[in-house]
This record gives sequence, structure tokens and C-alpha cells, in this order.
Amino acid sequence: MPDKFELIKQYLYEMNLAIVEENLAEELVVVEDEENGIKNLIIDCEEPIVVLEQVIMRIPGDTKTLYKRLLQMNRNLVHGAFTLDEDETVVLFRDTLQLENLNRNELEGSIHSLSLALSEYGAELLDYAAT
Repeated sequence: MPDKFELIKQYLYEMNLAIVEENLAEELVVVEDEENGIKNLIIDCEEPIVVLEQVIMRIPGDTKTLYKRLLQMNRNLVHGAFTLDEDETVVLFRDTLQLENLNRNELEGSIHSLSLALSEYGAELLDYAAT
């Protein structure tokens, strides 16, 4: 039985996601599937969880309206959430999953949630980024 990090990489290959960067020591990969909006998605095994995180956009000047809208968008996301980095400079998509019993369906569901969120809200987020 492969270790959990190797198993996650196997799932990613099965989902036809391109691993563009890998750090074995940190058990971290960066994946892409640009056709579905996945660009530099970081998948980090941090026992007991796996963290999925992708930068969505830089934060524009008008934050009050954006922050309110992000919270409203989060209500409709299947998995994960739009979040802010600690410095409030970028909006991220972030999801965490339990590593111990992680299966391909859960990982795939989280990644599809990001794709769905970007297809549903991408144009609106681009409008905010342009301000």
C-alpha cells in the first residue's frame, strides 16, 4: 500500500492533472488543469489533513464590497471556501480534507468545487480585480 502522499499523487494522475512542481520533503505538489481553471493549485499533506490552496486574485482597493460578496459566494460552494491570506493581499480558494481516510472521490470533489466556483464566479471576480 503506497503512503498517503504517493496515493494522492496517484489520484492526481488518474484525474489527468499535471503535477508541475513537487517537494518530496514537504509532501507538497503543485498541479494544473488550465482548461478547468486550475492554475498552481497547491496540495500539501500536513498530517492529519491535506490542504488545497490556489491564489485567485489580488485584493483590490474596495474591500468591503468584495469581502461581503466572497462570504455570499462561500455559501454556495460545495467544498472549500474563498479566503484571504494573512496580509490581506490575495484571495485564495482553500479546502482541507482528512488525510487518514481520504479517497479519490473526496479529493476530486474538492478540486471540482474549485473549478465550478471559478466557472460560476470567475467573471465577477475579474470585475473586482479590475477595480
